[in-house]
Amino acid sequence: MNGKSVLKCVLFDWDGTLLDSFEADAQAYIHMFAALGMKWSIAELKRHYSPNWHHVYRAARLPRAKWEDADRLWMKFYRTHQPELQPGARRVLSALERRFILALVSSGSRARVRRQLREHEVAAMFRTKVCSEDAPRRKPHPAPLRLALDRLRLSPEVCVYIGDAPEDIQMAHRAGMRAVGVLGGSPVPERLRAASPDATIETIRELPVLLRNF
Repeated sequence: MNGKSVLKCVLFDWDGTLLDSFEADAQAYIHMFAALGMKWSIAELKRHYSPNWHHVYRAARLPRAKWEDADRLWMKFYRTHQPELQPGARRVLSALERRFILALVSSGSRARVRRQLREHEVAAMFRTKVCSEDAPRRKPHPAPLRLALDRLRLSPEVCVYIGDAPEDIQMAHRAGMRAVGVLGGSPVPERLRAASPDATIETIRELPVLLRNF
């Protein structure tokens, strides 16, 4: 034995990790900023990208009074896209569902994330789902993960969080949980590595093999 607790639960981020969404996210940001009379490039977005979109607004120096309009415009432009699951994601979830409890902890809005889960027919695979409105603080604060653990009645030692952003890794570690970084779908792979995940994989398809000896 290596002293690690036996893994019981795998918790996932949604955007970028299971959903191939960065292109849709990015285009919605670019069009939203343009509609507000601001220039913002993909390169700038990648430099300042965060699951907490308020960090992006601050980096762009968007006045606080315009945040509500920005949220509305982002959703308007995002709706013109229909991002697909990451290649192999459904098979990964099906394989892991036989061995572990699965849960979702996302920074996305409840209405959008739950709609996408239904559209991709994966909603029933997750024992619980935590979205941006559910917890009092956002990533990288551990509150969203702690809420999921409370609902599941599990300790962090028997869980692992899977994400594609440094905030995902920081949130997991602050909650006392191991974390795996998925580099392939991440807009910020260098920052993701720098957050010191317990393991990294290039694509979500590698996850079942990794977790056999995790």
